[in-house]
Formats: sequence, structure tokens, C-alpha cells
Amino acid sequence: MVSGRNGRGARKILYFFAAAVIAFIFSTGSTYASPLLDRVVAVVNKEVITWSELYKAMEFEVMSGEMKSMSDADKKKLFKESEATFLEGMIDKKLQLRLEKMLQAAKRLDIDAGKEEISDAIEGIKKKYSMDDKEFQESLKKEGFSFDEYKKRLAEHIILSKVVGQQVRSKVVVTDEEVKQYMAKNADTEYRVRQIFFRKPEKDADRSAVEARAQEVFQKVKGGEDFAATALKYSEDPTGRVGGDLGFIKKELLGKEFLDVISQMSVGDVGRPFWTARGLHIIKLEEKVDARNMDEFKESVKKKLFEKKFDEEYRNWIRGLREKAFVEVRL
Repeated sequence: MVSGRNGRGARKILYFFAAAVIAFIFSTGSTYASPLLDRVVAVVNKEVITWSELYKAMEFEVMSGEMKSMSDADKKKLFKESEATFLEGMIDKKLQLRLEKMLQAAKRLDIDAGKEEISDAIEGIKKKYSMDDKEFQESLKKEGFSFDEYKKRLAEHIILSKVVGQQVRSKVVVTDEEVKQYMAKNADTEYRVRQIFFRKPEKDADRSAVEARAQEVFQKVKGGEDFAATALKYSEDPTGRVGGDLGFIKKELLGKEFLDVISQMSVGDVGRPFWTARGLHIIKLEEKVDARNMDEFKESVKKKLFEKKFDEEYRNWIRGLREKAFVEVRL
């Protein structure tokens, strides 16, 4: 996940990737796709998804993901591990595109991706990675895309996010009473934390090697490398798959070692590596919600409840699409 509850909520609007949102970021270059023969990996109604389409889609996602700085070997490994999950996301995407076309045909919705929206998205990507026009074009070429093809992919994503917004997000309502009840039960300080974790070695003699590795990674994030991307690359905990995001944790549920470090941190800080019984941790404090600030707490509760309801509504919507479609996975 990205930092901030606002970012978290905005990203939920684009939740049409479902579980595959993580795998989209794990994409790799076209050099990995060329040696193998093309084959059908899934059938959705009368449409097929081929192996080459699967890889091509991921090549697109690397352009706007957090993993551009990873080595080809690391990308390839992460991609291979996430191949099946990514395919599930593509199936969902096919189903949603089909729905969007049906809705447009019936003139129930007026959904499109305007030229200005596509241009703004491209400018955002260039700004994020400090690329000029020439560097952006070279990056496209490296990933095997023409400029027109890339714009078409972006337009598709924008349209899908709007479909999800109208079909799912618009139906989610959080009442004042729900917020009030949650606040009454959870009026405590909460921390949103990310971590990069290294397992405790079996032999004490190996602790120094783990500490050295952790220190090296710590210097990378202190030097400006994205914490979530670094967690994805180095963390030995399952949460590494989501950028090390531990979510919001109540103060009383945190271990002493965590509290000792967090108490010395401000939001946005990265703490020095520290040991627990499990292993070595590097943490980043993304957010702190103090119940004493009731207005802020109320807003954060409302967003949390909205996200939970959105997840449930989205899963029900996707389940409904799948029940009405023929889906066969051959991967």
C-alpha cells in the first residue's frame, strides 16, 4: 500500500485489480516472454487470455509501478511467484470490460477516458519518476510498447476505475451511527506501520550477518529509496508482498520493542533496525491516530469503515460477474 489514509482510499477506487494489484507491480520485461510458445491460459466467455497477453499486460504495469528499480532477476522471480494471482486479476478485468461495454450499449452509463485524463496520467508518471519526454519514450521502448499502445492501456484502466466507482463505490454508505459505535469501542491511539523483516538465524553466530544486511537495507531507505518497494524486495515476512504494510495497530497490541522505537519516531520516520524474539525489524511510521483529536479520529474511522464496506461490496460484485460468465483457467 501507499502511505496515507487518503491514498489508501483513492487506491480502493482502483480496486478492480482485486488480489492482482500486488502482482501488477511485480511485472517484468519482454525478454522473459520471448523464449516460450504462446498458449491459452484462460477463457472468459468467448474471449481467451494468452500467455503472451499475460506478460504484455505486466510489461505495461511496470511502467507505473514501484518496481522499476528492481533488477531483472528479482522482477522475474517475483513475477513467476505471482503469475496465477495476476491472471485472476486479468480475468476480473475481462469481466468488467464486458460489463462496461454492455452498459454503454444500453446507454445506462456514459463512461470514457478523455484525452486530458490520459495526458494527466502520463504526466503524473513522468513526474513521479523524474523523466522527460525522451526518457519516457525510451522507457516505453524498453518495455516493448508504442506510445499509442500505452495510451490505450491507460484509457482502459481509467474506464475500469470509473466502472467500479459507479457500480460499487457509489453504493457504499457509512452512517454517523456506525462511526459513533466504532469510536466508542476503539477510542485508542493507533499506528499504521510498515516493516522490513529479517528472520532470526538458527545460530547466534549468524546474527552479525543479518545485522549487516539489515543495516545495508536501512541505509537504502534512509537514502531515499521507497520503503514499500524495498520491503517487497528484501523483507522475509509475508507482508513484504504488500510493501511491508502492517495496517493500523492499537498501541496496546504492540510489543515493547516496537513501542520503544515508535515512541521516538514522528510520522514519516524510519527507525533503526531492532531485534525481537522473531527476528530483526526495520519500521516506518506511516500514520498515527490519536483518540484525543476527535475530529481526526472520526474521519479516520469513517474512511476505515468505508474501505471495509467497499471491499465487501466489490467482492460481491465480482462474484456476481463470475456467476454469469464462463471462466476456465488453464495456466
